Amino acid sequence: MLTRRNFVTGAIATGVLLRTEAVFAKASQPATAVSFDIPPHACDCHTHYYGDPHKFPLSPQHVNTPEGTLPEEMSALHRALHIERVVIVTPTAYGADNSATLYGMKAHGNARGIAVVNDKTPDSDFDAMYRAGVRGARIISGVSGPTDPAAVRPIYQAAMERFKNHNWMIELYTSLAVISNIKDLVHASPVPTVFDHFGGVQASLGLEQPGFADLLELIRSGSAYVKISGAYRSSTDGPDYPDVAPFAKAFIEANPDRVLWGSDWPHPNSNPYPGRKPSDIMPLYPIDDGRLLNQLPIWAPDPAIRKKILVDNPARLYGF
Repeated sequence: MLTRRNFVTGAIATGVLLRTEAVFAKASQPATAVSFDIPPHACDCHTHYYGDPHKFPLSPQHVNTPEGTLPEEMSALHRALHIERVVIVTPTAYGADNSATLYGMKAHGNARGIAVVNDKTPDSDFDAMYRAGVRGARIISGVSGPTDPAAVRPIYQAAMERFKNHNWMIELYTSLAVISNIKDLVHASPVPTVFDHFGGVQASLGLEQPGFADLLELIRSGSAYVKISGAYRSSTDGPDYPDVAPFAKAFIEANPDRVLWGSDWPHPNSNPYPGRKPSDIMPLYPIDDGRLLNQLPIWAPDPAIRKKILVDNPARLYGF
């Protein structure tokens, strides 16, 4: 069985790592018990799996080297959270190689996947991945994606045209400026669109920040979904992130049928810093996912709404 020490040793042997073992922190597990009833078949709609580098080598273009995780760690997380289902999203470190995600999905057993693809990905791969439980692809992902809103339009249009032939959804982790620029395309899209991590809002800028009204319009109309996930990416006011609460409540009020919850475990920190090299280990944020999940009753006090967010919406969108 792959252990964390074996992962470190293997990564060093493959020339991936340059720093010392001191940077290896165990992937977080909930320190706080869940304080409300989790309905059966609840789903964590945003996780990542980083595997053994011998089996799952990183893309030559990777900008960060992830710390490995184990399927057992993900299972332990979801047992503690009383969550049965999971969506695993291919991280950017693997490029368009989805092998690690497919492995993590199979190991979990009750999972769906979001892949990364490019123009070299054959149609046969789309169909094979669909049969394995993949339901779409992430076409823009944070620091690795374009920041020019105009540059995203052709990327979205190409994905929309190709994905409709395979019953795949489009997923983006991007900015409100990009969302405003493509909202007409999202309204017209023949496939579902999902915006990760609060749609890229910055909590400190408040509800009137440019682009937030456009995102709300897409949610309200049913043209897009939003994940109330990765609160620490929108806020620095941890551990409860109260400044994201107005945004979560606004999404839920706009359309509770288009809101999803995700942990973003194992909480990779891909933010650049001076002198950081692609071979440097990407540290993991020490997030207490139990405490984070306990914010959901604050954002959605009605148990029926929470069931939509945790069970009904993911089941409909991902086909559980």
